[in-house]
Amino acid sequence: MTETSEVRLMLVDDQDLVRAGVRRVLESQPGFVVTAETGDADAVAGLLLENPVDVLVLDLNMPGRDGFEVLRDIRAAGLPVRVLVLSLHDEPAYVARAVRDGANGYLLKDTAVQELPAAIRAVMAGGGFYSPRAQQALGEAMRAGTETREKPLERLTTREIEVLRRVSAGQPSKAIAADLAISIRTVETHRANLMRKLELRSVAELTRFAIEQGLLKDS
Repeated sequence: MTETSEVRLMLVDDQDLVRAGVRRVLESQPGFVVTAETGDADAVAGLLLENPVDVLVLDLNMPGRDGFEVLRDIRAAGLPVRVLVLSLHDEPAYVARAVRDGANGYLLKDTAVQELPAAIRAVMAGGGFYSPRAQQALGEAMRAGTETREKPLERLTTREIEVLRRVSAGQPSKAIAADLAISIRTVETHRANLMRKLELRSVAELTRFAIEQGLLKDS
């Protein structure tokens, strides 16, 4: 990146206020321009194809498909974009999983105002950038070996975990659909995906898995 070149940015976060705040921070910096934003993870790949950017600023937890799936989509498609995760979560498993799925940096939302401009410059220069707490979490994950070993629960999206918890608690599809404001058909699709990803064959096996993972508080 030369001093005169513009850095094109895309913001992905389901909270409008967060996107507005991040946009203000970035556009106050010379050479930064936000060319696209969305709160819909499903729209990211299409937007990147229509409007290529240099850096994607990505939240992890969004309704429906989450940021981890966005990272995997970008990697699978070979899209030439650097990705900075901007998250509330500083747990080792979150940070390690984001890095494993292709993130070039990981920032915590409570320090984003101070760190985001420097983080963008760092990844544009070919490096990485991690908030101090994210660095600590990544170090803990590496010591525990979690950076190279994907756990079964990490294969699932946030929405799939919500469906798994309810299916395992005995809720019928109609009730799950009402709780999550989705269709019954979508619930059934999530359940089929859960069985495929976890290599399980029945609701009973899903329930046992949920208990083993501590997803059922009363079990």
